[in-house]
Amino acid sequence: MQDQPPVTLPHPQTAALQGRLLAGENVVATQEVDLDAQGHFAQGLIALTNSRLLAFEPGQGSWSEFALAPGQSLKLSDHGGLAFMELFDTHQRLARWRFTLACNPSAVRFVDAFDREVQRVSGHAVREKEEEGEDSAFDFGEASKPPSTWVLLRLWRFARPYQGQLLLGFALMLGATGATLVSPYLTMPLMDRVLIPFQNGQAIDPGLVMLLLGGLLGAALFSWALGWAKTYLLSLVSERIAADLRTATFEHLLGLSLEYFGNKRTGDLMSRIGSETDRISVFLSLHALDFITDVLMLAMTSIILFSIHPGLALATLVPLPFIAWLIHLVRDKLRTGFEKIDRVWGEITNVLADTIPGIRVVKAFAQEKREARRFREANQKNLEVNDRLNKTWSLFTPSVALLTEMGLLVVWGVGIWLISHQSITVGTLTAFLAYIGRFYGRLDSMSRIVSVTQKAAAGAKRIFDILDHVSNVPDPVNPQPFENVTGAISMQGLDFRYGSRSVIRNLNLDIRPGEMVGLVGHSGSGKSTLVNLICRFYDVTEGSIKVDGVDLRRIRVSDYRRHIGLVLQEPFLFFGTIAENIAYGKPDATRDEIVTAARAAHAHEFILRLPHGYDSLVGERGQGLSGGERQRISIARALLIDPAILILDEATSAVDTETEKEIQRALDNLVKGRTTIAIAHRLSTLRKADRLVVMDRGEIVELGPHDELIARQGHYWRLWEAQARRVDQEDLEDHAVTPNPSAHTANA
Repeated sequence: MQDQPPVTLPHPQTAALQGRLLAGENVVATQEVDLDAQGHFAQGLIALTNSRLLAFEPGQGSWSEFALAPGQSLKLSDHGGLAFMELFDTHQRLARWRFTLACNPSAVRFVDAFDREVQRVSGHAVREKEEEGEDSAFDFGEASKPPSTWVLLRLWRFARPYQGQLLLGFALMLGATGATLVSPYLTMPLMDRVLIPFQNGQAIDPGLVMLLLGGLLGAALFSWALGWAKTYLLSLVSERIAADLRTATFEHLLGLSLEYFGNKRTGDLMSRIGSETDRISVFLSLHALDFITDVLMLAMTSIILFSIHPGLALATLVPLPFIAWLIHLVRDKLRTGFEKIDRVWGEITNVLADTIPGIRVVKAFAQEKREARRFREANQKNLEVNDRLNKTWSLFTPSVALLTEMGLLVVWGVGIWLISHQSITVGTLTAFLAYIGRFYGRLDSMSRIVSVTQKAAAGAKRIFDILDHVSNVPDPVNPQPFENVTGAISMQGLDFRYGSRSVIRNLNLDIRPGEMVGLVGHSGSGKSTLVNLICRFYDVTEGSIKVDGVDLRRIRVSDYRRHIGLVLQEPFLFFGTIAENIAYGKPDATRDEIVTAARAAHAHEFILRLPHGYDSLVGERGQGLSGGERQRISIARALLIDPAILILDEATSAVDTETEKEIQRALDNLVKGRTTIAIAHRLSTLRKADRLVVMDRGEIVELGPHDELIARQGHYWRLWEAQARRVDQEDLEDHAVTPNPSAHTANA
């Protein structure tokens, strides 16, 4: 007999995959396979990169690789409950992998990704497919395939640390279940040796009665004690499993690249980590426990029933095939329905996540009714999906109850016939009916758990969709130490694409340590993308970025970003105190260090004017502070970590002239002795830059100091002249609309 299928991908394979990546090679998609060439369960992994197909062969423990080439194809097929993925070139089949149909939905997406990469390698235009499923903006259609309940077995990865407690809980459960089965068994001697003889004129034996009643009381107390201990212990374990699941999901989410978050809605991710893990916790602490208890009760009751009378026991099992058929009938509908409900609920959360943080904009444009309508529509869709599901469920539950009642009637009929033929006693039938009541009760309970199991499976699938995602910006397997950074940056042959759209093309640029470089160009010229690549929010498609001669892909991401200070156009402040926000990049900073950074950022004076100074609370996203105040706090935050490389992204574009002067003085302190890369549409703010990099359509078209570029009268000069004319025009318009007091008086 084969082993059970593995349900988790071991970490060594993921680490080994990252170690096999070449310079400039990015993972596009991964596919888990769970069968070897003989059809036995074994774990494997297929990874698609921008240049190769890498496969960890299941059952062999070795890697194979295939370079992407024009004419290749990846085909999916299934036969006899198994799925096959085959790689072909123009002449022959190159490889074949097997897996169960549970892996098929992700395999469909993997094949689509492979087709797009082959099109790209072949030089054809790549047709981007709109992403389906939970990432659609407001799509409540059918999912590619309902989530399998096997996904719940993947939770064992989080249950493994508590296997000792789980084993003890199972032992307690076994004892408690056995104790509950004592009471019906004792009803046989109570009926046959006490009550029926008494009706026939015999005296009652007090000792026997006390013994039997004492046995009933003892069994009840023993069952209660074991049941309490079992429930308490397993509830504690299930809460810890759910907490570990939440933590692991959030930590994994933080490790993913910005590209992942660009395709996701905030409310949907919040829903997954919050409500889905809570649903799994409830399933583990209550319903899974009840299910195991039900299985034990059914098994032990069946053994007792067959030991009492095999014929009568067979009559008890008459409803089972019909109940099993009903469960099979509604299971897929429930799975699909609960996944729809999850997606609809994610949209409700999305509306809340959009509206509440943006409430100022909602009120400013008087769009309260519009947002209320969005919420009402999402809520109505949630109601409709639940109504359809409840229609199925409402028919299923009474049907199971009806079948169990019919089974009880069959047992009564067979039992009366057996008594009439002196085959069993009344006490035996009484005990049988007591056991059957428990048997059918547990059977009904097990049928009801189909619903909560499918809910938990749908939630687990959405959680593992996050955990299975591999970051496009991976840490190297053997990271290179990165200390004593001077800030020399070298970009050679840089290319970067968003999907099929080329954004950066063959860019070469060297930045000296301590140099200030300004990036200028029209919107969409690639300035922000270049900064994102330097920060390694994305990895380059081709070429390399080196800092102090070390390729960024050879450095651990966290080690590298500790040396980067980032000041954004729209500074983001967290809910907390002023001091906590300044010390965000260095949580162990002393108060003196915080104050020193605030002074250098010209923020100390306005902070002291706040009610509680540095301990004043900042509202969510910096509510309660002006734009200039928020910006100076973000500059202090960057100063505190003392970065070797400084990124300024439109740091003064959203403030008035006086505030800009204050921020500029703070920036002058910030850029001293640091390699600085500044983006600005207002070209006058970059006159202090050592060099200006003029970009157009992802390429560097000019490079040099301000005066030299003006003298060339090229791209930069045209940008400068356009801004100068716009400023002059704005001044003329301001003068034209200024009231003339003398004219006003004359008219009067």
